[in-house]
Amino acid sequence: ELVEGTRRETVKATLDSTCSSGAVEDDSPALKFKVLKTWGRARVAELQLPHHTFKTPVFMPVGTQGTIKGLTTSQVESIGCPIILGNTYHLGHRPGGDVMEALGGLHKFMNWKRNILTDSGGFQMVSLLKFAQITEQGVTFESPHDGSTMLLTPEKSIQLQNQIGADIIMALDDVVSSTLQDEARIEEAMHRTIRWIDRCISAHSRKHDQNLFAIVQGGLNPTLRRQCVSELIKRNLPGYAIGGLSGGEQKDKFAQIVAFTAPLLPTNKPRYLMGVGYATDLVVCVCLGVDMFDCVFPTRTARFGTALMNVEGGGLNLKKSELKTDFGRLDKECKCEVCETYSRSYLHGLVVGGGEKELGQLLTYHNLSYQMRLMKGLQDGIMEGNLDEVVREFFKK
Repeated sequence: ELVEGTRRETVKATLDSTCSSGAVEDDSPALKFKVLKTWGRARVAELQLPHHTFKTPVFMPVGTQGTIKGLTTSQVESIGCPIILGNTYHLGHRPGGDVMEALGGLHKFMNWKRNILTDSGGFQMVSLLKFAQITEQGVTFESPHDGSTMLLTPEKSIQLQNQIGADIIMALDDVVSSTLQDEARIEEAMHRTIRWIDRCISAHSRKHDQNLFAIVQGGLNPTLRRQCVSELIKRNLPGYAIGGLSGGEQKDKFAQIVAFTAPLLPTNKPRYLMGVGYATDLVVCVCLGVDMFDCVFPTRTARFGTALMNVEGGGLNLKKSELKTDFGRLDKECKCEVCETYSRSYLHGLVVGGGEKELGQLLTYHNLSYQMRLMKGLQDGIMEGNLDEVVREFFKK
């Protein structure tokens, strides 16, 4: 669905800003961030990490347990993906931190030569809430797989991430649902996130080759968000994330919090919006000054048989019976290997012929190609000074 109300007004105000260029750099030993060009709040930057240098804004696919389902690492690289995600909670369970360390880290484990970011495990406080008990010490999870328990403290999260060896590691934060109405619990989570960041910093043993990012919490309350940012930036970390959104809150509220929070973060460091992957959200939040995004959406929706493209609704469900005799290419605007090779009829036939897994693999490749192409188009719009035209054309479709 297209952006409504406040969200649309925010984008318009951003796009009406003047175009400018400049460069700022950070001196982190494991991260260099240089802004190349801005257009309103939107910006293109060069981000240098230990395993690869690339341009932002960037979308990061999620490989929860060290793999993007259905694709080889060479396929992911061929799409042009410079950085992927792994999940500390799941990798900590299987195969475990000690195994990761013995193998030389996740890069070697999955034979991935580019960058990795690991989530701290904090999101599981929401996604696995019925299995979790949260205290000041940390969060105790009961495994949904075998019933075993794990106490994930800030120190344990960082230890695991040091063993996993990702280029960017996330601080453990106290995450609550974005639809929660309990203001006392939201404020408690924000203050605990601030207390935990210092424990994460103290536990971090690989500052020379891993970058610790802090996460801003505070729900949909701007006052809490500002307070959290104010405290976190005192720690002068290599980058900052906006967390606790994209969990079912109203879209106008979502946009308001991103629009409010992003400008509070340092201009010379990466800004990461967690858990956001819908094309409309990506376009809007790039305009609001965000540099990095991740989400399971493009890969998960592929496994349900939907190809992402610039059409009404944002995608095409290959299960539709009328596609049986549609011999056209999957997406006329896409030049990925899948679109160059297979017709809509063929892909539909995989569904009805029992080839759902094969279809999921092909659509995963296409959907990630779509995300990479979308971000490249936004980068080009900023660099060429016509982001307003790029965005208006996107919303027309």
